[in-house]
Amino acid sequence: MRRTRPTKASRSRGGSEGWASRPACSSTRSRVRHPAPLNALRAEIRRLREGDSTQIGVIGFSAGGHLAGLAALADGADADEAVDFAVLGYAITSMETGTYRPARLILLGEDATPELRRATSLDALVTPSSPPFFLWHTAEDAYVPPEHTYRLAASLAAHNVPHAVHVFAHGPHGLGLADGAGDAAAWTTLAASWIREQSQLAVRR
Repeated sequence: MRRTRPTKASRSRGGSEGWASRPACSSTRSRVRHPAPLNALRAEIRRLREGDSTQIGVIGFSAGGHLAGLAALADGADADEAVDFAVLGYAITSMETGTYRPARLILLGEDATPELRRATSLDALVTPSSPPFFLWHTAEDAYVPPEHTYRLAASLAAHNVPHAVHVFAHGPHGLGLADGAGDAAAWTTLAASWIREQSQLAVRR
């Protein structure tokens, strides 16, 4: 399983866009099974809350996007492990589809039951109280097809959860910040504007 590492460039981009970022879980090609990665991420969120962070969002790409989505949606989180918003790039959102089977095998194992696959599919975990989501993908992604983003977006819409969705026409899987990648390069600016909006809404509440 590949989880994109937050890079120095991404942390610098976050600062220039007016929001702070830091790596939380940076395992790459990890063989650790669910729920260990989710527990590790929630522990980091809890640590940040204890350090007086008032609004915490998660950002993840590909399999890391699946992990970020689980942190935002899965049951079992304590109040100090809550996620305020999530930004997912070309994320694996469903463990029930036949696409990108290697990630499912690594995370859940060869013998994962239908119940476990359902319980780790983001679209099945959305409720009306889920936090806002920003989703982006490219239509040309051959590894994780945009179907994954469409499935989650449809579930968010069905439950009236605030969300933004951007599917760019061109670009392969794994674009990251997408610098120089045509229209997809706009995702960071769009996400930064959306994050500021979430912060403003949180202050009003």
